Formats: sequence, C-alpha cells, structure tokens
Amino acid sequence: MPTLHWIGKEKVINHHMDVPFKVLEHSYGFENGEQSEQQTNSGNKIIHGDNLEALKALLPEYEGKIKCIYIDPPYNTGNEGWVYNDNVNDPKFKKWLHSVVGKEGEDLSRHDKWLCMMYPRLKLLHKLLAEDGAIFISIDDNEQANLKLICDEIFGRNKFVCQFIWKSRQNKDNRNVNKVSNDHEYVFCYGTALKGLERDFDKYSNPDNDPRGSWQSANMVGLLDKKQRPNLHYDLISPYTGINYGKPKMGWRYDRNTMSRLIEEDRILWPKLTDGRPRKKQFLNELKDGVTGFSSIIGENFYTRDGTNTIQQIFDSRLFEFSKPYELIIDLITQITDSNDTILDSFAGSGTTAHAVLNLNQQDGGNRKFILIEMEDYAETITAERVKRVINGYGGKFGTGGSFDYYELGQPLFIEGVLNEQVGVQKIRQYVWYSETQQKTGFTGFMDEQDDMKRPTKNPVNLVNPENPVPDYFLGKHNDTAYYFNYEPDKVTTLDHQFLSTMKVKAEQYVVYADNCLLTKEFMTKHHIIFKKIPRDITRF
Repeated sequence: MPTLHWIGKEKVINHHMDVPFKVLEHSYGFENGEQSEQQTNSGNKIIHGDNLEALKALLPEYEGKIKCIYIDPPYNTGNEGWVYNDNVNDPKFKKWLHSVVGKEGEDLSRHDKWLCMMYPRLKLLHKLLAEDGAIFISIDDNEQANLKLICDEIFGRNKFVCQFIWKSRQNKDNRNVNKVSNDHEYVFCYGTALKGLERDFDKYSNPDNDPRGSWQSANMVGLLDKKQRPNLHYDLISPYTGINYGKPKMGWRYDRNTMSRLIEEDRILWPKLTDGRPRKKQFLNELKDGVTGFSSIIGENFYTRDGTNTIQQIFDSRLFEFSKPYELIIDLITQITDSNDTILDSFAGSGTTAHAVLNLNQQDGGNRKFILIEMEDYAETITAERVKRVINGYGGKFGTGGSFDYYELGQPLFIEGVLNEQVGVQKIRQYVWYSETQQKTGFTGFMDEQDDMKRPTKNPVNLVNPENPVPDYFLGKHNDTAYYFNYEPDKVTTLDHQFLSTMKVKAEQYVVYADNCLLTKEFMTKHHIIFKKIPRDITRF
C-alpha cells in the first residue's frame, strides 16, 4: 500500500502516546434554558482546550464507543492562520513550535506542518471510533490527496467508504488566478457501510392489476456509446405494433437476449409514439430490501452561504464566513447513527455539529449526544453561545430544547510518572475505574454520611472487625469483579490482612490497588485477589 512521508513524520507517528492525560474540569451546565454550576449529565459536552489533549482526556470513557465523528479541520489554503503548537520534544521541532502557518511563499513547510498536526489527532480519533462507526472529514484540493494517504494508513484502506463531493458554491468564483472556479469540496468517509436511503414505496402501484404485484416503470436506456458496448446498440421493435424505437445514442441497458426475455415476460411498457422510449416494469417484490444507495454527491441544496446565513441569523453578525450548513451534517450523521448514539467534532468552530444533532433529535425524537472540542478563545462566546441559542430559539425559530456541560482542560493526571494529587483524589479514582472497566456507570464515588446507599455487610475474604464501616477505597463492581483503590495522598498504603478486613463486597474476583502488598501469592491466588501497584500498574491512555 502506498504510504506518505514528510518532514517530521517519524517524530509524530507515536506522538499521541506521549500526550499527557489531562482531566476535564466542569465549568457549568446549561439546562432548561439556564446556566448553573450543576452538571446536567446529559452526555452533551463542549470542551475548551487543545483538541489533541482533549481527545486524550476522552479515552477512558469513550474509547471505541463514538459512533460518528465529523471534523472540519483547517484546509491549509495558505490564507488561514492556524497554529501548529504541539509539544513534540525534539530539537529539530523547536523552530516549528508555536508558529503560525502562513502562505506557501512565506513558509515552504506548511504542508509538512499540516500533516504533523493532523496525524496524531487522527490516531486518537481512530481509538475513539466504534467498530461499527464512521468518521467524516471535510477537506478541499489543498490537502485531499495527502489526507487520503494518511487516513488509509491510520484507519485502513479497507475502511474507506467514499470520497463524497459537496458543491459548496452556487455561483462562480472569479478570484482564482488559474481561472478555475472551485465550487466544490470533499468529505472523506472511513468506517463501516452506511445505511443508504429508504426507497419511496409510494412510487409503486398496480394500475393494470398485474398478478405479480405493485411496480414502477424503470428506464431502459443505457449509459455507454457504441464504441464501448456495441452489443447494446440495436433496433428495438414492438412485437405488438411493429413500431421501431431505433437505437438510443447511449444504447439500451440490456443486451438482445435479456431484452427478448423481458419481452416474453411482458415486462416492457411500449409507448404509442415512435420517438418515445420503452420502459421496464420493476416489481416491488423483486427488491432485496427497502434501501437504495446514498449518493456520493451530497448536500446539493445546501451551500456555504447557507451556513454563513445561519450564523447571521443567530448572532446578527457574520462571525464565520465559511461555516458548514447544519443540514449537510444532518445528511451525514443520519447515515451512521441511531437515536442514542454519540457524535464527536474535535474542530468544533462555530458549533455546527451540535446544531445538527439538536435539530435531528427534534425531527425524529432521538436522544443523540454531541461532544464538541474547540481550542480557540471563542469556544465560550461563539461555540457554546450558538448551542445555547439553538436550544432556546433564535431569529423567530423555536428552540430545540436540550442541555450540555461545558468543560475546561485541567491539570495532567501524571507528572513524570507520578500521580498529580492536585487534580483531586476523586478524579484519580474515576480514571482508575474507567481504565479497568471501560464503563461510565457503576462507579460508587465516595461514601459519606449523606450517602444513602446501603452498605454491604458480608466479607468474602477475612473480616477481622465486622463493625468497621466501608472505607472510601471501594470503586465499584463490574463483571463480578470488585475494585479497590487503596490510596492516600500523604502516606504509603499497603494491601495486607488489615485492609482485607474492610473489603465487604462479595465478588468472584478482587482487584486492589495499593503502594505495597504483604500478602503471599498463594493466599491471593486462593482468594482470587489481584494486586496492582500505584502508580506503576495504572493504565496509561
């Protein structure tokens, strides 16, 4: 398989593994049209921060679970001011760090930088994408060839579904120095097969009471000239009227033998005029399913100006000149998602993807969730603000309803291999729970006097003191395995018989994190206990 090489590839090919895992800090929730400090727990998230680090932060909860990803990255036209600022720790990269990528005449390496920016982000997006999901990537001619090659490498050539074409301009653009009006863009799709479109069964009827059932007329003129398929070019004569319908310029759709069979089966609809074209009866019961193909020409009725006009309606200002129309995103996500799936956009911009999800849910009663990531300072004032206005209503349009939580990227969980206690013990515990179970639910959290959860009382191992309360170390139970995180910021913890006396949850297996272990291997094997050392054995995403 052809691969692409560029300056810096060897430095970024595994860079996604070196990106620090940072926690998400909840800023506010937006629900019922109002903002508050409370979390909505709706599953809808807007995250402000570098999208490389934010994607890494999503891994514990969402790895392999995102059904649909749509991204609209910088096209690298030379007129954009996107920033390459990934902290690749290599002296050769120092001149690239924190540099704005400009016109090619000013910066001959801008294509290399674009590839260095995109590659680790696509690697993390690949980790987040569900096995039965799909990713859609908008792009234009500046980088589409390069994008195809790196996507083949990351997602797999066998996962390539289509390169959609979107006619983004309705009118000609006369500004191009090459005198070519670039009126289209592309959307790459990688993943699983799409749903297609439901057939219009209303077109099928049975006006002549044909015993074979309902039918619709189908075209029989081909698409190939005589040089390509001479066997499709012949005179077609009605056996009933003797009318000769001649040879269409592009030939018939079927050869002579197939056409003779269709005539014998009384499948041909013969027009009375010589300049008419015979058509074929296509019976409803011959269809394999109720689905037809989704066209590779998408959004034929939605243009860039429609996205710009939507921004104008929402903000009463043209804040974004090239925002995608949300109807285009709806067309894409309906091809892969069901009513409860999650859609991720890590180049959120003005928030078009959330707008599409909210409108689609309103249309079909679904409960799809969105996750937006935006690194620029307008994440709050434009991205989140647009979502609020779509929820509440704007420009005379009724609101869609809905809610979301807004997050900032917080501190890294590990600093030089050691747990960063500044993030808080609770977030460390959540991370360990996700890393072990890949589950969003089931985590118990801390138990205090206000916790009304019933405390289990039976200890399956060795209860020294049955009056001891359940400590804070229990994380939860999953697949009949109980998880404990024996961690204290200011002291060394030990897995010993005294700690076992606090373990009251009955399970088939026990996973216990601690700084040290004083139990013998034989004892742990007998009682199905797995010891994991802090921080050595904590999974690194």
